[in-house]
Amino acid sequence: MKQNIFITGFSGTGKTTVSREVARRLGWRFVDLDVEIVAHAGQSIEAIFDEHGEEHFRRLEGECLGTIAEDRRQVVSTGGGIIMGDRNRRVMGGSGIVVCLEARPETIFERLEQQSMEDGVVRPMLRASDPLARIVSLKAERQFNYTLSDWTVHTDGLNPAQVADEVLRAWSMLGDTITQAESEYGSELAATVRTASGDYPIWVGWGNLDELGERVQQRLSPPVAYIITDEGVYRPARRAQLSMEAVGIPTHMFLMPPGEQHKTLETTQLVFRWLAERKAERGHLILAVGGGVVGDLAGFVAATYLRGMPFVQVPTTLLAMMDSSIGGKTAVDLPQGKNLVGAFYQPKFVLSDVSTLRTLPARELTSGWAEAIKHGLILDDELLASFEDNPGEIQSLERDVATDVIRRSVAVKANIVSQDERETLGIRILLNYGHTIAHAIEASTGYGSFLHGEAVSIGMMGAGLIGNRLGLMSSGELDRQRSALEAYGLPLTAGELDLDAVRNAMLSDKKTSGKTIRWVLLDGIGNAVTRSDVSSELVQEALESLSG
Repeated sequence: MKQNIFITGFSGTGKTTVSREVARRLGWRFVDLDVEIVAHAGQSIEAIFDEHGEEHFRRLEGECLGTIAEDRRQVVSTGGGIIMGDRNRRVMGGSGIVVCLEARPETIFERLEQQSMEDGVVRPMLRASDPLARIVSLKAERQFNYTLSDWTVHTDGLNPAQVADEVLRAWSMLGDTITQAESEYGSELAATVRTASGDYPIWVGWGNLDELGERVQQRLSPPVAYIITDEGVYRPARRAQLSMEAVGIPTHMFLMPPGEQHKTLETTQLVFRWLAERKAERGHLILAVGGGVVGDLAGFVAATYLRGMPFVQVPTTLLAMMDSSIGGKTAVDLPQGKNLVGAFYQPKFVLSDVSTLRTLPARELTSGWAEAIKHGLILDDELLASFEDNPGEIQSLERDVATDVIRRSVAVKANIVSQDERETLGIRILLNYGHTIAHAIEASTGYGSFLHGEAVSIGMMGAGLIGNRLGLMSSGELDRQRSALEAYGLPLTAGELDLDAVRNAMLSDKKTSGKTIRWVLLDGIGNAVTRSDVSSELVQEALESLSG
């Protein structure tokens, strides 16, 4: 089964950057083989060569490659010399396609020089008396084996996104599976979510809401559709309705009152009656157009009415784009707690139009950045750095910068969902960093004092303090988290809290078992872990730090 992509080529051809981008678009795992070798050996690449020699390194390289190749849905960035081993070529060819990135020696020389200037690390080949001649010589030794790859992309003059397009074209022709969504609207594809009930794309673009009807028609072609939205989202919902009707799909609209306090079984029953009055059928489509409340409730309706109707998520808030629209968690609230009645039910696709965020109230937009920053904190240090480096452009929704960072954040969640759809493997729970305290604060204050992202920001500071006290998160890293949240105007404390009510609400959290809470903490930036050994005294200290 060819269900991996191995990207090889000479140093300086962009293997790592392109592999990350391809993995992001497919919703697959990105693997840097050199990083895996370092983790396996407990030494840097340079130390392995210096202490044990190249032969030992090549043996480790082959061992790690063999282990990686046993998995699937991975984009693997390999070392430039891996292609020289016959066994390596057989292993890669047996579990995936091999794509070689090519470039002229002069281009490679210029790129390596530029990289050295940017990071201050002189590449070994640049230490030769004549670096260009060394590149030409070594590349010539490997060139025949590079030609044995399944596909070659000449990268001279192409940017990483364009090279990624070519790699995806190779996969569409040579790989075992590719969905229509992965080849269409490729520049907007943030990720493809892989689930037991089928794969679906997440598109993140600018102004793509008016294409909703066309995409629904191409992928689903329902005879009738039903939009569920709230009164505050009428304008984008109306655009969605007009787009659907423009392709000949009659589309009805249900307007619910806005706010978490209406995400209830009572509202759900009203929607059920509305659908029954319109004689909705199992093959008709439900469209959730709005924020997280609308998406959660509409998804629950879709999962349960007629034992299941297809639905599409069209999130119009930043928080919904980043979080609730992805992964198929649908639910409504009970007085005893949030999201206690629900189901895992996946959408057919998610379409996010970043331009719709311009109409959000400032507080709503600010709230949404919490989930995006969280994705960087738990799994992607580079994403967090992008938020730190571009706060002005991102918060003002500068088109290209904001769309890119939202697309990258979406890919983080999509990748986790693909690995652990129903939160049974201990992977998806990592997305709940800050949520244990956040949900408890929301419930204890009646869901009226804090927006969800605000509560998550406060919850992350509480979780950060717990991680710091347990020796997982350094004080510097805690300060970095604090600074990132502050830069986006997010709250760090909650003011006066009824701590007894917060503690009681935490015991109703879905991550609680036998009154023991599985805490999601950071063992350093980009490395989320779970712990069940957090003392009640430490929890009390964290809650007190957030109150007052």
